Amino acid sequence: MTLSVVTTATATAYPPTPPGETTAREQLGELVVRSEGSMDGYDRDRFPHWSRQSGSCDTRETVLKRDGSGVSVGEDCYPTSGSWYSVYDSRWVDEPAEVHIDHVVPLAESWRSGTADWSDARREDFANDLDTQQLIAVSAESNLSKSDDDPAEWQPTNTGYHCVYARSWINVKHVWDLSVDPAEKNALSAMLDDC
Repeated sequence: MTLSVVTTATATAYPPTPPGETTAREQLGELVVRSEGSMDGYDRDRFPHWSRQSGSCDTRETVLKRDGSGVSVGEDCYPTSGSWYSVYDSRWVDEPAEVHIDHVVPLAESWRSGTADWSDARREDFANDLDTQQLIAVSAESNLSKSDDDPAEWQPTNTGYHCVYARSWINVKHVWDLSVDPAEKNALSAMLDDC
């Protein structure tokens, strides 16, 4: 088996940098505010994810390589070693199987915010979005703790990440034209105060 090594910078190998605080506040003000929609018809299978990206790499493997440090991968693109810093809970994870790829705006949350009306093809684009801050490698524990909660219900235990998290959440919703509910908007605004 041939191994290739992909080394990334520890602190900067994350999703694209979200817009700054001023732009985030402007984007938050532009989002439609409404009560969350129904979960009727929701199924994760309506969001085909971990699509093929390049070569043998799917979206999950691409994010693992992008967000990790000292990542080695096999011919199938799956990491055989590496380290991942989970910004949600300020901890390092050294086992690829214990790293989750979080949808910053969870798929179920997006369903309640507008994706229920989309085609499966557009939902697939959303679930595999590498152009915004939508996907990030984090610890399994932090991802399971978050579940499908919005920022009014869950925020990273690493309070030093609140500003970036809010800016990322807002930008993803802005780019994809998703709504926010009133409590979510208030929580995001308060998180921007940490910037």
